[in-house]
Amino acid sequence: MPSEDLASFWMPFTANRAFKRQPRLLVAGRGMHYTAAGGREILDATSGLWCVNAGHARREIADAVHRVLSQLGYATSFQMGHPAAFELADRLAELLPGELDRVFFTNSGSESVDTALKIARAYQRARGAPERRVLVGRERSYHGVNFGGLSVGGLPNIQSPFGPLLPDVAHLPHTHDREQMAFSRGQPVWGAERAEALEEVVAERGAGTIAAVIVEPVAGAGGVLVPPNGYLERLRAICDRHDILLIFDEVITAFGRLGAATAAERFGIVPDMITMAKGLTNGAIPMGAVGIRRYIGETILDASPGGVELPHGYTYSGHPAACAAGLATLSIYRDEGLFARAAELEPAFEDMVHGLRDAPGVIDVRNLGLMGAIELEPAGNPGARGAPVMQACFDRGLLVRLAGDTIALSPALIAEPSHFERIGQTIADVLHSF
Repeated sequence: MPSEDLASFWMPFTANRAFKRQPRLLVAGRGMHYTAAGGREILDATSGLWCVNAGHARREIADAVHRVLSQLGYATSFQMGHPAAFELADRLAELLPGELDRVFFTNSGSESVDTALKIARAYQRARGAPERRVLVGRERSYHGVNFGGLSVGGLPNIQSPFGPLLPDVAHLPHTHDREQMAFSRGQPVWGAERAEALEEVVAERGAGTIAAVIVEPVAGAGGVLVPPNGYLERLRAICDRHDILLIFDEVITAFGRLGAATAAERFGIVPDMITMAKGLTNGAIPMGAVGIRRYIGETILDASPGGVELPHGYTYSGHPAACAAGLATLSIYRDEGLFARAAELEPAFEDMVHGLRDAPGVIDVRNLGLMGAIELEPAGNPGARGAPVMQACFDRGLLVRLAGDTIALSPALIAEPSHFERIGQTIADVLHSF
């Protein structure tokens, strides 16, 4: 049992003192629910942390991991290999669009982002353009917590304690304008022209200096910001015009969150790289991956005919247990048709979140796929209104996530419409109580 004051564990992204005064401890999970300490059932409206897409405690995943750990607890991917890593890479290559059929394994979304950024620069150097090193991110974006992802990200509150960050980074404006977009259902009709800001960066920096642009197709931690109709298409076209790589950060959106294997598939756009994690193993084992277009990988390999082509990787890249979890998870998605199920559930989910537009304090509602946001009128410092709302929901048996004063929702793909009804009713009751 942990110590009474819970002091030893410095919790990530948590107001530690406040939490330890009023801890929310989860001791079990099954399907759509957690069990809190004391036995209370909590409906999980967040898929853990955007990751438990197939529901909690899937026996198939646990059994697969147990079998592998009983036989092969660890195998390095440095100059060695094991079959499951190659099998999982093949399965991912089948899911990814276009020629994104080269897969590099990591252990998290943060590592996937830094890997993609390093590959972008390595590719430019390998093709004889080492001066192409500028990395372009976007305001209000989240690309993990490693220095590369933090630098291209656009959330000042998580950047400022750690500066200075990486040089040779530029940022596009975010896509959200509440005056133009408030209460849009799905993709807003206004705002595609914001992609043209990339042309301004090109004019200022010079196309010949830019290695890659990285964006979340739908920004998650920044508040579920849905791309305007045509925005991503314009971004792809501008990148093509100036020979710039386009990276989709799909750590959240991959594996069914938008009713398709990837956001790239949903939007019909093929980026040059896709970062993944979270739903890859249903959150059961830490794992991430980067899907890479074939020509990028071949260019890097061809530039180094002998020896190590890419001096990058992690001790646990392609860990046997993580690969077992990934293979079992992909089989669940396929066998239960969960990506198509998410698409079928989207209208009911959309109706639920937009049913909250007239609740007290609500100033915007956003949604796409099984991602939703209810933005509340701020009351002082960021989170001052949202934090008590989250606690009140938890006290009523509902787990939601906060992005500042925005309630973010991302239920598992196994949800039923009755779960949406309970989510909406609980949030409405809480907002009226405040």
